[in-house]
Amino acid sequence: MSLATKAPSLLELYPEDTRDAAALLKQAVPLMVRHSIPPNPVHYALWYTYSKGQEPGLNRRLDKIVKDFDSFPAETAAKLFREYIIRGELEEAQAKQQQVINLVDDIEGDVSHSLVGSRNYQLSLEQGLAALQEPLMDDLPSVLSELQESTQLMQDQQEKFLYRLRAAQGEIQHLRSQLDRAHAAATLDSLTQVFNRHAFTRLLEKTLSNDHQGVALVMLDIDYFKQFNDQYGHPLGDRVLQHVGQLLRDLLPPRAMAARYGGEEFCIILRDCPDLSMAYTYAEKLREKIQSLRIKVRRTDKVLDSITASFGIALAEAGDNLESLLTRADDALYQAKHNGRNQVHPESPETVLSA
Repeated sequence: MSLATKAPSLLELYPEDTRDAAALLKQAVPLMVRHSIPPNPVHYALWYTYSKGQEPGLNRRLDKIVKDFDSFPAETAAKLFREYIIRGELEEAQAKQQQVINLVDDIEGDVSHSLVGSRNYQLSLEQGLAALQEPLMDDLPSVLSELQESTQLMQDQQEKFLYRLRAAQGEIQHLRSQLDRAHAAATLDSLTQVFNRHAFTRLLEKTLSNDHQGVALVMLDIDYFKQFNDQYGHPLGDRVLQHVGQLLRDLLPPRAMAARYGGEEFCIILRDCPDLSMAYTYAEKLREKIQSLRIKVRRTDKVLDSITASFGIALAEAGDNLESLLTRADDALYQAKHNGRNQVHPESPETVLSA
C-alpha cells in the first residue's frame, strides 16, 4: 500500500527569490484587475500560485469561478487558500495535535492500569492480614506466597509505569523541539535568521499598543544591492544579506528586535531609547560595521567589493501606530539615500545630532 504524499510546506511551495517572485506578481496582478478581484493577501497568494502553474487543480477552479460568477466570493477564496496554499501547515499542525492526544491517552491508560494494580495490592494486603489473624495457620506459607506475588506484581507495574513516564517525557521533549522549529519557521526569515516581516509587524503593533515611550524604529537599506546582484549573482547577494543579518543579531541591544522587512531592507525596534540621539548612535555604529564588511571569494579570499547601507530613524510618539511610525522612518531613509547614501538620517531634518 502506498503512503499518502505529504503536502509541501510554504517554504517548499514558494522557493522563489525576489526577482522571480516579482515576475510572478507582474503576471498575477493584471489577472486580478481583469476579473475585478479585490487586492488582499489571500487573493494575492491564490493568483500568485495560479501564475506559477504548479497547481492545475487550483487553476481549473479559479478559471471556473471567474467564468461562473460576476464576483469572487470571500468564502470560496478562503476555502481555496486552505486547500492549496496552507494545507501543508494545517496537516502538520493536525498531526502534532494527534501526537499529543495519543500521548495523553497512553499516559492516562498507564495511570489507570497502575491504579487498578494498587487497588488489587491493597486488597491482597487486607486479605493477607485477615488470614494472619486466624487461629489456625496451616496455610501460612500460601498466604505469605500470595503476598510476595502481589508485591512483585505491584513492583513490576510501577516499573513499567516509570518506564512509560520517562518515554513520555522524551516524546514531550521531541514534540517541544518540533513546535520550536515550527515557530521559528513561522517567525524567522530563513536566509538571515532575523524575524520576518509578518512577525515584525505583529511585534511592532504590540509594542506600540503597550507603551510608545522609549520606542524607536531604525530602517536600513543596503546601497546599490540590485547592481551588486546583477554584477556578482544572487548567491553572493544572499551571502551579503546573511552577513548583515549576523551583524544585526550580534549588535542587538537588550529588548530590541531585528527583522528583514523585504529584499535588502531591514528594521530594528529599539526599546529603552529615550531620544533620537541614542537611536542615532546605535544606527551609526551599525552603519560603520556594515561598511567594514568585505565580500571575498571563498577559495582565494580575494576581496571583491565592500557594501554600505543607508539608515532612517524615527522615535515613537503618543498616538503612533504601525503605519505612522513606519512612514516617518521610511521618509528619513529616503532622505539618507537622497543625500548620498551610506549615512544615518533622523526623522526631523532640523534635529542636529552627534554620534
